[in-house]
Amino acid sequence: MAGGLVALLDDIATLARAAAASLDDIGAAAGKASVKAAGVVVDDTAVTPRYVDGFTPDRELPIIRKIALGSIRNKLLIILPVAMILSEFLPRALPYLLIAGGLFLCFEGAEKVYEALTGGHHDDAPAGQKGPEFEKAMVGGAIRTDLILSAEIMVISLSSVEHEPFFTRLAVLIVVAFLITALVYGVVALIVKMDDVGLALAERRSTFARRIGRGLVTAMPKVMSVLTVVGIAAMLWVGGHILIVNVGEAGFHWPADRLHDLEHWAGELVHGGFGGVLSWTSGTVVSALVGLVLGAIVVLIVHLIPTRKKHDAAAH
Repeated sequence: MAGGLVALLDDIATLARAAAASLDDIGAAAGKASVKAAGVVVDDTAVTPRYVDGFTPDRELPIIRKIALGSIRNKLLIILPVAMILSEFLPRALPYLLIAGGLFLCFEGAEKVYEALTGGHHDDAPAGQKGPEFEKAMVGGAIRTDLILSAEIMVISLSSVEHEPFFTRLAVLIVVAFLITALVYGVVALIVKMDDVGLALAERRSTFARRIGRGLVTAMPKVMSVLTVVGIAAMLWVGGHILIVNVGEAGFHWPADRLHDLEHWAGELVHGGFGGVLSWTSGTVVSALVGLVLGAIVVLIVHLIPTRKKHDAAAH
C-alpha cells in the first residue's frame, strides 16, 4: 500500500514537472512571438489614441476599455479560431486573408489623407459634444481597425510557432492575445491621461512638480496631434508592408524581393548601427508609399466614382 502511494506520488510529481516544463515552453514561445510582432504593436499603440482625441476626460478611459474589450473579442472569438483552423487544414489561405486586411488598412489611411486634403468630415464641435452615437461610431471604427492589426499580430505570432503541436500553438496565441492587448491599451491609457497627471502635478506645492505638470498640460495636445499623424502613417506603412510580404507569400515574389534589395542596399551605404536604421527607414517609407498609392485607388473607387455617377444622373 505504501509502495503504491509512493509510486502514485512519483507519477504526480513527474506530471507536475512535465506541466511546468510545458508552461515554461509556452511562456518562452509567447515571449518570442510577442517580440516578433513588436512592429505591429507599436503601430497599434500609435493608431488608437486618435479615437479618443477631443472627448471629455471622464469618457477617455471608458472608451479605451470598450476598445480593449473589443480587441480581446477580435483576437479570441474571431481571429484565433480562424487562424487555428486555417493553420491546421488550409495554411495557404492565411496570406490572402492578410492581403485583404492590408488593403483595408491602406484604404483607412488613404481615406484620412483624402479627408485632410479635401476638408471632408470636418466638424468644429468637440467629440465629447456629439453624443453617444458618435462615441459608439468611434469605438466601432477603432475595433474594426484593431481587427486588422490584431490579425497581423496573431498571424505573425502563429508563424513563429507553426511547427509546434496544436495545443501549444493555441496556448501561445491565447497568451499573446492577453499580453499584447494589456500592453497596447495600457500604454494608450497612459498617453491619453498624461494631461490629467499634469494637472494634478500643477496643483502640488513643489515648484519642480508644478513646472513638470504645466509642461505636460502644454505638451499633450501637441503629442496627441502628432500621434494622430503617426497613426495614419502607421496604417499606410503596416498596410503596405502586409501587402508586399503576403503577395510574396501567395506566390508573386517580385515586390518583396525588390523591397529586400532596397533595404539591403540602403543598409550597405553606411557602416555600423546607422546602416540598420537606414535600411529600416527605406523599407518603411517604400511600404508607406505603396500603401498610400493602393489605398488612394480604393478611395477613388469608393468615393469618387459613385459621386461622379450621381452627378451624371442629376445632369440627365
